[in-house]
Order: sequence, then C-alpha cells, then structure tokens
Amino acid sequence: MTSSPCRWGILSTAQIARKNWKAIALSGNGIVGGVSSRSASRAEQFIDDCQREVPFDDRPQAFEGHQALLESDQIDAVYVPLPTGLRKPWVLAAAEAGKHVLIEKPIADNAADVREMIDACERNGVQFMDGVMFDHGKRIAEVCQQIRSGMLGRVRRIQTHFSFTGDESFHQDNIRTDATLEPHGCLGDLGWYCIRFILWANDFAEPTSVSGQMLTALERDGAKTSVPGEFRGELAFQGGITAGFYCTFLSANQQLATVSGEDGYLTLDDFVLPMYDGHTRWQVHKHDLAIDNCRWNFRRVSEHFACDEYHSGEANSQEVEMVRTFARHAIDGQPDPELAARALLTQRVLDACRRSADQDGTPVSLDD
Repeated sequence: MTSSPCRWGILSTAQIARKNWKAIALSGNGIVGGVSSRSASRAEQFIDDCQREVPFDDRPQAFEGHQALLESDQIDAVYVPLPTGLRKPWVLAAAEAGKHVLIEKPIADNAADVREMIDACERNGVQFMDGVMFDHGKRIAEVCQQIRSGMLGRVRRIQTHFSFTGDESFHQDNIRTDATLEPHGCLGDLGWYCIRFILWANDFAEPTSVSGQMLTALERDGAKTSVPGEFRGELAFQGGITAGFYCTFLSANQQLATVSGEDGYLTLDDFVLPMYDGHTRWQVHKHDLAIDNCRWNFRRVSEHFACDEYHSGEANSQEVEMVRTFARHAIDGQPDPELAARALLTQRVLDACRRSADQDGTPVSLDD
C-alpha cells in the first residue's frame, strides 16, 4: 500500500456503523469506499443517510452482498459490525481477500474461533483488531500511567460496572438478547469493556483464576436458550491483585471504574463512553482517617485530572483515534500483533467466566 488514505468497506448497515463512518471521516487518513448489505437498495439507503450528515467527496459504493465488497480492489480494510454469531466466516473471507479487519465486540462465540481468525489475518499479512474505542484514546494511557507511577501505592483491587436498563421490547426484540446472534448477552456487550479495563489497569497480565455468575438470564418468548441479562465476575492475579465486574441490561446507565491502592484510589464515572462535557476526567482520592476518641473523621484530598480528549464526533475522540490507529497499520502494511493479542485475551477471560457460571461459580483457569 502507498500513503494514500485507507479505503474502508463496511460490512452491513448496523446502526453502530454510523458512528464509525463519522470517525473515519474525521480520521484524516481514511475514507469510506463502500458499504455492503444483502440488498443493494438497503446499502444505498444507509449511504444516503450517512452522506447527508457526514459527506465524502466521492460517494461510497453500494455492494449487494458482502463477498462483492471483499472482491473489490477499491477496498483496503473492512469494519465488521455484523452480529457475533455471523462474523467468523466473513472475517476469514476478508483475510483471504487481503483486507485488514476491524471487528466489533464481542468478537466471537469462543476463543478457538478468535485464534482461527487471527491466524488467517497473520497468514495474509493483514491487521486484526477489535473495536474497543477507549483502547486508543489518550485517557486510558494517562490513567494507567498514574496507576503505574505509584501514586496509589500498591494496587489491591480493580472494580468495573457497566449497565443500562432495557425495556420489554429490548428484551424481546433486540439482537443482544438473541442467543443465536449474540450468545453472550450483557457479558459480551457490556462485560467485554469491563474485562478490558481490568486488563489495562493490570498491564494485561493474565488472571490466575476467574469465576462468574449469571445473576439473571433473559429468554425470548419461544426461545430454547437464554443469554446473560445480569452477570458478575471475579478475577485473581499474581501478586494479590483482585478484580471484579458487574454488567447488566437491568439497571440504570452506569459506567464506573475504580482502582484501589494502599495509598489512594482512582475513579472514572464514564470509563467506556465519555460524557458530553467537553473534556474527559478522572479523579485520584486519598483519605486520611483521624480518630479522636468517639470522633472519626476522614480528611479527603482529591486530585482532578483532565485530558484533551473530547466527546464522540470530535476529531480527537477515542472513536476517531481507534480508526486512525487501525488505518495507520493498514496503510503502512505493518500489522501490530499486540492489538490482536488484547482481543484474544479478553475473549479467553469472557469464555472462562461462562465456564465458571456453568459450574455454579467455581473458579477456573483460562486454559481449563
């Protein structure tokens, strides 16, 4: 490839693809070259809608069928927002066609499928990466730098929570409660981010044991299989660090992360999707406990940190940084295996959580 912009193809007209259409437009090193759907008319409608809001000078091409897009020599990389249960064959086909692959999360039904997809991409010299936006924002790197600087002292505990409340129509009609299309339910949709932040905060060390519990199962009318609608997990690492997460479609919108050390703790109220308040922030807290007979008092010392990372849609948002990073590897023709390794480790932890839940919460290792 040359220094020309990365020409993206979008496989499907999923709603989430509209956000990344805009991210590609703002990236400075990419353009949308085409969109595929089962019908060309549906792809045309998607392109019309997106062009009205965020136009490209050259209108992207509508493809009838994903294979037609993969065979185009006008496409360098593909973004795959297809449902989890449908992704694997198209990722393999994309790799064989020499297209770089950015895939939505959760990336597969299981880690064996992830390994097969990564192997195919490595064999064909193309980048494989999952679509975790905060991986590529400035904030996560700065937060982890604070953790590793020793500001909190020795880290003991990491906790994450990601949730939103889905109504009855969501439970019955949304694909995230369809066991065939999205078999991991809230664990795949929300828990993926919870697990990923924990891995970031602990420098991507592998947990020594994992346990999980499906607190509430969601089952559509007439369905034979349920999906997790409420799930909690626990991870243990070498050195005494433990971590826990909670994710659900049954409680109010919350995306809280806490890292607790011996000298202080760090909190983010919006660790997945930064709030629309201009800058993204986090806090480091230190509380001194003063005991005077029956009077107990905490003296709180908090430090507020902000970074120059704006909300979704701005030129330096985490979504834009994600597609910009990916396109850079595609343009240079130098895939970064670390990006694929993060995705695989996240999937292995998710799989272990499901295995543990099937065994009534018994702790398991990643390779059990």
